[in-house]
Amino acid sequence: MAAFREGKVVELLTGDARALRLRVALGTQEIGCVAFPSMVGELHVGDRVVVNTTGLELELGTGGDGFVLWNLDGGDVEPGEGHIVKLRYTPWQTEVLAAEAQESEHHHLLRDVDSIDGLPVVACGLHSQVAGVAAGIKAAEPRARVAYLMSDGGSLPIAWSRTIARLKEAGLVDVTCTYGHAFGGDIEAVNLFSGLAALATVARPTCVIAAMGPGGVGTGTRLGFSGIEQSQVLDATGALGGRGVACLRVSFSDARERHQGISHHSLTALRLAARPATIVIPDLPDEDRRDLLVEQLGGVVNAGLHEVVTADGSSGLDLLRRTGIEVDSMGRSLDESTEPFLAAAAAGAVAAGTARPPQG
Repeated sequence: MAAFREGKVVELLTGDARALRLRVALGTQEIGCVAFPSMVGELHVGDRVVVNTTGLELELGTGGDGFVLWNLDGGDVEPGEGHIVKLRYTPWQTEVLAAEAQESEHHHLLRDVDSIDGLPVVACGLHSQVAGVAAGIKAAEPRARVAYLMSDGGSLPIAWSRTIARLKEAGLVDVTCTYGHAFGGDIEAVNLFSGLAALATVARPTCVIAAMGPGGVGTGTRLGFSGIEQSQVLDATGALGGRGVACLRVSFSDARERHQGISHHSLTALRLAARPATIVIPDLPDEDRRDLLVEQLGGVVNAGLHEVVTADGSSGLDLLRRTGIEVDSMGRSLDESTEPFLAAAAAGAVAAGTARPPQG
């Protein structure tokens, strides 16, 4: 059962109309909370609020905050513009203006679209890979227009991702789209296929990065993890005539054997991918480690189906460091564990190299 607690707002911290951080007193205890004003309206110090504390009480790694469900002292919240409902049939269902909906100005453009016409799409298995991929693309082609396509495999509100906000501020991501039950992107879409089509047709990016939001799920089983959607993204890209690029989850810092070298999550997703894609191995300075990655891929990947290439992601890492954006993967920073970000930046560099030259 979800844990709902009533408290009082004692301090407004940081944020904006998309996501607001605050402190709430629950009796004698104070906790950090997040509110999404589009769903709960304005908040003020002294307001009585109902908070979901499930993540705190379960001690989830990405759930170290309470979430404001309702402002008992607030006014009515106006409905959104569209009629497509996300989080359907839950108390938090919210309406959005989806790009492909009939009331959208883009409906006529998307009505008959069933191709993304060679658009490169980098499929990631972790949200933390997005920053490295974006930097890899921009380092290889500074004029590239980069789109981020967010699934509902992790966080549902895109506003929860501080990484995406920082990447947009730094100019490494230009436009966002949320599909499924994820919401809050510059463009809203109903599903993976229509999200790809909406970006290709409306936003017209040079490259797309597709990944879940923060907070993926793993169970220690072969198939029970959120990142398995990587195979679905690659197959959807191929089905729509795009160019799928697989970003590998690579680490030599994780103590768990199944995540040494190429994570078993990446290997499983690639084994399940049924359409041709390009798999990018980062050009690691340690030759033995690089050879291990090749060996691991050889054990699961259909060489006749996929193209395997090696690429240098170091220029992407240099750009990421210059922006000052702090990134981490599985709790380890860029300096503590370089390989995950080298792999991501290498995938971005390959995607940029297969893209059509930017216009203008």
